[in-house]
Amino acid sequence: MSYWLGLDTGTGGTRALLVDAGGHVAAGFTAPHEDVQMPQPLWAEQRPENWWEAAQAAIRGVLNQSGIRGEQVAGVGLSGQMHGLVLLDASHAVIRPALIWCDQRSQPQVDAINAKLGRERVLAAIANPVLTGFTLPKLLWVRDHDAASYERARKMLLPKDYIRFCLTGEFASEVSDASGTALFDVVNRRWSAAMVEGLGLDKELLPRVVESPEVTGRISARAAAATGLKAGTPVVGGGGDQAASAVGNGIVEAGIVSCTIGTSGVVFAHMEKVAYDPAGRVHTFCHAVPGKWHVMGVTQGAGLSLQWFRNQLAPGADYDQLTAEAARAPLGCDGLYWLPYLMGERTPHLDATARGGWVGLTAKHTRAELVRAALEGVSYSLKDCLEVIEELGIGVKAVRASGGGARSPFWRQMLADIFDKPFATLETQEGSAYGVALLAMVGTGQYGTVAEACGATIREVDRTAPGREAAAAYARRYPVFRGLYPALQEGFRAIAALG
Repeated sequence: MSYWLGLDTGTGGTRALLVDAGGHVAAGFTAPHEDVQMPQPLWAEQRPENWWEAAQAAIRGVLNQSGIRGEQVAGVGLSGQMHGLVLLDASHAVIRPALIWCDQRSQPQVDAINAKLGRERVLAAIANPVLTGFTLPKLLWVRDHDAASYERARKMLLPKDYIRFCLTGEFASEVSDASGTALFDVVNRRWSAAMVEGLGLDKELLPRVVESPEVTGRISARAAAATGLKAGTPVVGGGGDQAASAVGNGIVEAGIVSCTIGTSGVVFAHMEKVAYDPAGRVHTFCHAVPGKWHVMGVTQGAGLSLQWFRNQLAPGADYDQLTAEAARAPLGCDGLYWLPYLMGERTPHLDATARGGWVGLTAKHTRAELVRAALEGVSYSLKDCLEVIEELGIGVKAVRASGGGARSPFWRQMLADIFDKPFATLETQEGSAYGVALLAMVGTGQYGTVAEACGATIREVDRTAPGREAAAAYARRYPVFRGLYPALQEGFRAIAALG
């Protein structure tokens, strides 16, 4: 019997998943990463070598756990955190720690790009504004502040594509992940000459780019010895974590969106034709479905808000305990609001200086209300994302939930109430790793198209309907949340200016 391996290089760990041709998960194994290093406020770095260590451990772990032999794995799909900057030298060694997706240090580089090229030209070239979270300004930050590393650089890779190199020896990426670099022509699905040439970059830094189900290389003898996979096993392009998760959730047709709550939170919609928000509040990227696109809004500090609360204010508590505690607090938390801007914000504010915090705190409030306010604040922020997507004319009939946060029945009901839309739960909620396993099935010929693979393997098992009274109560409170960021915006900027 054949299986397909999905490998997801996340922020906290690497997840390996084995899936059979019917879409049933045979086994999963997660190897943790080292903690994200934050040497200064709003900086975030990880060692790419640690990702490879975790990938080896995850692959060996899932094979050992399942009893499946490497020879039974018919193909491999790769996913991972987007936007990270991995630089390799002429000997293909990692030069410096990777600046990852939530790193916000590069606002001066964003400003310099816009000043040099003009915002309108940038939007025409890549269908998105340049943001601090994207890869290009990180590359320019290294050029401006770590010139020795920049001069040594011979190849720039995204996190999952560094793992591809370790597995196959090939330098390649695919359209969905490349879309988040600010160097990619999303409309024409190729590197943007306007951006590369306009900024005087060496195009040889960039890997080749393919469609997501396309085979990019094969497991090398060295990687086979390190992982237990068979040498020669094909590895497909895969997808950035959000596009891959969308495939795993079946978001490959119009009308259904996904809401994924991991460290960040994402509301994601499929598009048959490319369209983008002129204000750049949401991202328009190539989908992992060949010839299609997607739009997504991003809340930087979604699951991160609850993780931060647990780590700093409730050590020893687990997430189930915290959500149970939150359930005891009243809806609306007696006027307490949480702003989830712990790492700046993308949708809809595009503000790297935005800060998190509670607003409306009184001596009456308890820890239960602090937790519930955090969950409500993240949910309101995700509703911000949905509203921008609907403004683009994208109809939304239902939402499919995924990610760690969406596994909580309490939080899922809250999301359904705040969105005022039904939330579906799927039989398999593995997200990115599952999605790229399906892409590997397509790339190796098990299915003819991504839509065919999703139709054969993805099954809804439950729907959470919004409560009429709760939805109405949240609808009255949501405008208050919407008004808090504009009221505090200048204060955030003043705080950032103080250093």
